[in-house]
Amino acid sequence: MISGVLAIDKPPGPTSHDMVAVARRVLGERRIGHCGTLDPAATGVLVLAVGQATRLVQYLSSGRKHYEATVRFGRTTNTYDAAGEVTGESDARPTREALEAALAGFRGAILQTPPVFSAKRVGGHRAYDLARRVGRPAPVLAPVPVTAHELELTSFDGPTATLSMVVSAGFYVRSLANDLGQVLGTGAVLEGLRRTRTGGFGRADAIPVETLATAGREAVLRRMVPLERLLTEVPAVTLGHVQAEQARRGMDLPAPAGLTPAPALARLLGPGGHLIGLATPSTRAGFLHPSVVLG
Repeated sequence: MISGVLAIDKPPGPTSHDMVAVARRVLGERRIGHCGTLDPAATGVLVLAVGQATRLVQYLSSGRKHYEATVRFGRTTNTYDAAGEVTGESDARPTREALEAALAGFRGAILQTPPVFSAKRVGGHRAYDLARRVGRPAPVLAPVPVTAHELELTSFDGPTATLSMVVSAGFYVRSLANDLGQVLGTGAVLEGLRRTRTGGFGRADAIPVETLATAGREAVLRRMVPLERLLTEVPAVTLGHVQAEQARRGMDLPAPAGLTPAPALARLLGPGGHLIGLATPSTRAGFLHPSVVLG
């Protein structure tokens, strides 16, 4: 089995699942998942977890995301982007000063309501599936806490604005566009979106889809990041042969002296330096519990 992470540069049009399907065909591996969805119209860095790395998706998806977004004022749609059904239009346009003031209210920790047309689950169903039901009311999504660590206006011409941002996982740029339009009284939609970085993977790490589809399996494998190079910001614990076997069996391990109290998350490395799993604090003080075991 091959295992690791592959970053690709998604073009506009295909879904994130379409990109997974391409990677499955090229690599001949069924166990592939993406680490954070990109809408079909969006472009940029999409991280794919392959093989055993699929067990790390929730951790690989939790890092900060960097985006460049174009927002168009004077229109609203049911999807909050330019591809949706128009629900309102206005001749009003914001001033630069009003836009800068509005952006200040979205920096830092905020509560954000996801778009109705999103992959959020409501009662076990995807919100976009519920929203498409004919003759049924749209689902009601609860606001969720998100963070805009950085949010800057990089260009503005009246009808449109370009924004650069660094945001937490779970942040919807479409919702930001819609909320800006509401605050400014002009209406607004997301017209373009490019993800330039997610977690530890940036544009320089991403393979163009054309290369993924034509380079061949071995060439693609050479671009894959192995398990040992993932989540390197997480503290590591190197285990001997006996402790490594205990970890594989799910047994608690004493936290090293340099890691007390036990960290919220630790990488478990085998004697050869390969990643065998992740550990979280045990219910026993001073111990780690292998919460994810890779082998």
